[in-house]
Amino acid sequence: MVGCAGRAMTTSNAPQRISILGATGSIGLNTLDLIGRVPDRYSVEAVTANRNAVALADLARKHGATFAVVADPDAYADLKAALAGSGIEAGAGPEALVEAATRPADRVMAAIVGAAGLAPTLAAVRRGATILLANKECLVSAGALFMNAARQSGACILPVDSEHSAIFQALDPAQTKNIERVTLTASGGPFRTWPVDRLTDARPEEAVRHPNWSMGAKISVDSATMMNKGLELIEAHHLFDIAPECLDVLVHPESIVHGFVAYRDGSVVAQLSEPDMRTPIAYSLAWPDRIEAPTPRLDLAALGKLTFEKPDLERFPALRLAIGAMESGGGAATVLNAANEIAVNLFLQNRIRFPDISQIVEDVLEKQILEGAGEPASLEDALEIDRWARDVAHAVIPERLDRAV
Repeated sequence: MVGCAGRAMTTSNAPQRISILGATGSIGLNTLDLIGRVPDRYSVEAVTANRNAVALADLARKHGATFAVVADPDAYADLKAALAGSGIEAGAGPEALVEAATRPADRVMAAIVGAAGLAPTLAAVRRGATILLANKECLVSAGALFMNAARQSGACILPVDSEHSAIFQALDPAQTKNIERVTLTASGGPFRTWPVDRLTDARPEEAVRHPNWSMGAKISVDSATMMNKGLELIEAHHLFDIAPECLDVLVHPESIVHGFVAYRDGSVVAQLSEPDMRTPIAYSLAWPDRIEAPTPRLDLAALGKLTFEKPDLERFPALRLAIGAMESGGGAATVLNAANEIAVNLFLQNRIRFPDISQIVEDVLEKQILEGAGEPASLEDALEIDRWARDVAHAVIPERLDRAV
């Protein structure tokens, strides 16, 4: 991993300072839970949230943070009031998020959902921090830019997604030339066995009901469309510098094997664990060491069997679109991610049907092919392409609203 090799040689008994971008979400809360179990090992520098000021203030007080930030400036007064008398500094807005990312923390948990996490995470990368990367959109929207910045600053990027954590653990850095294939697994989500023609009637409350994982609404819908796995393929391409043709996906309904690496001698190295995000979070917090996590222990005898199948691209066209965007390069992945965020939000509002999510993304990608958008060379480029794609997505939406539920 970029910038990580030297750090594996140097560990310290001093408490590590952690900043958590996205502290009130699932990843942030699980991170704080793990930190709270070993208070002598970690301390909290900064915490951020979108607009839940009261919950953020409670977390900041509980964990002794020095700085708390809400992304929404309208929530600043509530945050300031909730922190009164605590000595904890309050901030609000995009600039404050970037400041939180650049505070003197040893590790930064990047768990802000969506493209909104790009600017603060990139700021943390540029100061050479160890990044615990839970925001896959950073690498999807600006992968080359992000990894180039890490190389220049010496930042260490540790993946938090269960699949990328698995690959990180299975991949021998000394054997990269001998890698034949890297495979990410997918549960198949709640609609894996539905008849394809029934997907038109899928409701948001059904899409967010993941069979194995407890996740936020947006990522749960992405799992249901399998866009999430497509985004993870793009992330793995940049994170591990693996060619698109050497990456693939297997549907694994049990969510026990999270990823594996096949080498040219026929060896396959995999990582297995119960589907609990506290396992990869704990790994990223402690690496190159390990800490205890209060997770269920894997009992293969009790499970009895593990099953695998190829993904159905008719059922999951979003995965096909993501693979195409990864292979196309340029700004296609940035466009894919932005259009998907718009479409998922509309679906969660019951304004479009489930299959319209992928169709809207495909419509926007087709316009991108016609107009062209190169690989983002700067943060401003990435944000501009992201804005363009969102505008185009909004423009094509009326064509599909007559199918709204």
